[in-house]
Order: sequence, then structure tokens, then C-alpha cells
Amino acid sequence: MRGRNPVNRNKLPGSKWTAVRAENREKHFVVRDWVRDAEGRPTDEVEIEAILTRAVRTLRWRELEDWDHWRIGWLS
Repeated sequence: MRGRNPVNRNKLPGSKWTAVRAENREKHFVVRDWVRDAEGRPTDEVEIEAILTRAVRTLRWRELEDWDHWRIGWLS
């Protein structure tokens, strides 16, 4: 399955990720939760938090499948 991370949508909150290329020294992240719509339903976006800086950002969950940008778990 080269080129894609096997992402289980049901297990995303709390999962750990490593950015292939760190930006602003941010390399390790945890998925906080789904971004929810006005009715409280999960959208196709998740909030991820950088471990080092605690900065939170939003991205489409499918972006985590991209092997060129993300790896599952915290790697060095």
C-alpha cells in the first residue's frame, strides 16, 4: 500500500501522526477530534494539535492518507 496510509476514520480521534517535513519545529501531532457542523455532526475535517507548541490546526482527514506528508505514529 505504498503512497497511502491506511486510515481508519472511526479511530482518528486520539491517533498520533508525524509530519514528513516539520514546519515551525512542529513534527508530531495528535488528532483532537472531528470538526462538527451546526447540528453536531462530524464533517470531513479534523483538528490536529502539535505536541511541541500545542498549536491547533484543521485539515481534511483524507490528507492524513498521503504518505508523502504524513506517517502514522510518532517517528523520529
